[in-house]
Amino acid sequence: MTGSIRRIQAIFIKDWQDFLKNQYMLFTALLPLLTAAWIKRAGDGSIEIMIWPITLAFVVAGSFLQAGTIAEEKEKNTLRNLLLTPVSTTEIFIAKSLLSSLLTIGIVVVVIYLSDFSLPPSLPLFFLAILISLMIYVAIGTILGLLSRTVIETSVVGMPVLILFGMGTMIKQAIDLPVLSRVIEYLPNESLIQITTGLEEGVPFSAISSHFFILLVWMIVSIVVTVYIYGKRRFD
Repeated sequence: MTGSIRRIQAIFIKDWQDFLKNQYMLFTALLPLLTAAWIKRAGDGSIEIMIWPITLAFVVAGSFLQAGTIAEEKEKNTLRNLLLTPVSTTEIFIAKSLLSSLLTIGIVVVVIYLSDFSLPPSLPLFFLAILISLMIYVAIGTILGLLSRTVIETSVVGMPVLILFGMGTMIKQAIDLPVLSRVIEYLPNESLIQITTGLEEGVPFSAISSHFFILLVWMIVSIVVTVYIYGKRRFD
């Protein structure tokens, strides 16, 4: 157990040091904070607008930074060496996701403070939705990183994620297309908005349970796909 913690800690420290040296990732991490400050200044108190910086934090820190971390390992050809070490799959997943997860949580906390976001009355359910969303976006980021060959390529591969998962609600409101709106309703960011709205209005859990189910499905599928792609890359 102690050896496992030490291996995870070693990988985490290396990722943290690489993150501090990467200006692209540092600047990217600031985007949700700038968005939150702008929303506070604009004074729009709707749930869809207030939740947007939190969603952006998931996309940017949870997915993009995670993808960049994995892709950088591949670009430097150090990921292959890591895959061939005695470190277990679980240890690698935890270690490589730890930095992105902690950064995302930190950014979400600051975003809530900067935007004057009012936390809903039922905090346990809200935090549960946040936790499940975090796991979804980190898993998606890992997938993007494994599919990308370089850090820059993650921006190209991840652009659909940024557009749909980060701005899906705004797209639905701007474009009157029933099919597109129907698809967006099943995205995790839309479910997070619906859960937050329901908790703010004090509706019973049964009214928002379907959105929690959607988040759980996304979490399970994204983790399974991550493990599959990881196993394939390791075999290659």
